Amino acid sequence: MSAELISILALVAIFVITGVFSVNMGALAFAAAFLVGTLAGGMDSDGILAGFPGDIFMVLVGVTYLFAIARADGTIDWLVYRSVQLVRGRLALVPWVMLAVSALLTAIGAVPPAAVAIIAPVAMGLAARHGISPLLMSVMVVHGTMVGGFSPISVFGVIVNGVVDDSGLPGSPLFLFFASFALNLVFAAVAFVLLGGRRPAELPVPADAPGAARDDALLTRVEMSRDKALTLLGILTMVVLTLFLELDIGLVAITVAVVLGVISPQAHRDAVKNVTWPTVLLICGVLTYVSVLQELGTVDYVSHAVSSIGVPLLSAFLLCLIGAVVSAFASSTGLLGALIPLAVPLMAAGQVGVAGMVAALAIASTVVDISPFSTSGAIMLANSREPERDSVFKGLALYGGAMVVIAPVVVWITMILPGIN
Repeated sequence: MSAELISILALVAIFVITGVFSVNMGALAFAAAFLVGTLAGGMDSDGILAGFPGDIFMVLVGVTYLFAIARADGTIDWLVYRSVQLVRGRLALVPWVMLAVSALLTAIGAVPPAAVAIIAPVAMGLAARHGISPLLMSVMVVHGTMVGGFSPISVFGVIVNGVVDDSGLPGSPLFLFFASFALNLVFAAVAFVLLGGRRPAELPVPADAPGAARDDALLTRVEMSRDKALTLLGILTMVVLTLFLELDIGLVAITVAVVLGVISPQAHRDAVKNVTWPTVLLICGVLTYVSVLQELGTVDYVSHAVSSIGVPLLSAFLLCLIGAVVSAFASSTGLLGALIPLAVPLMAAGQVGVAGMVAALAIASTVVDISPFSTSGAIMLANSREPERDSVFKGLALYGGAMVVIAPVVVWITMILPGIN
């Protein structure tokens, strides 16, 4: 059996084992990189570890550390509740506020699942208090993370643009950002109408209801304080330094976090424990395994197999469909680094537009994150009230399944078919 085929079977095994046994995909990917690289590819340890994404590691650790501080000192709660105050009692606008805050968090660097974890308790608490559909709230929050999810300084944006740059192709970070921004906004608007968002019911909620209790607890954390002001200043500093001075976001974020920790060690003492280490492990493991695939020639092998269909546009559609199906049942964070290299031959040969193909793959692989089997969807489900959890699960599964079919078609028509470069 060829090394290429062995590495493909190992990749399939990674997804299967992750789904069945809930083992971290990144840990499995590191093990697979070692076993496949050594036994099938004849690589040494230095060669395998050469593919470790040190720059992505710094982004993930630095940004999630900073946002762990923002969550611990109540800065995120302050931001959300002050945003909700802007709607002045118009409940139909509350889901849009949650979308906007989610988009802001991911646009300035928060990992989408981490942003969902931050917003979910607040959003579902507000839904419970005001009788807003928890399914609608879940959809709006997850789409919100994707509205801002591919900004040039976001984790997803850094991953995708980094893969494109490493492939030697002329990417378009701004097109990727605005394409995801626009399509997710459209999807959210359609969902808002279909799920009754224009007329949210105002149902009385018992004071001891889980959602209401959680909401009341958060109300005590929304007053401005010195720590919150400093954290907001730190986040703003990170955005300015990375956007305008083009400094590395990971190094800037961890420096800001350390400064905040020195100024107020008591408030931030446990923040480092809340860095999303499972996500860090997942992304770094998958990208390391992808580098082994590239070294073994597996990426070219699969790409040529897809291209051999003879119809480039059909090949492009199939790649988008694969991304949507797999991501609905696994982490899109890890999938992004593995999927885009498969389309490199199509883009390098000029058979499809680079900007359109990259954006199509990225959007198709992330817009399905609302599935209850994906990380973001599962987080929203976990934060719904017990009596509603079954109906929320069914709704998320139905919506996620619909997006698996709809998203590849939409991105193929709007981005791949026109040949956008």
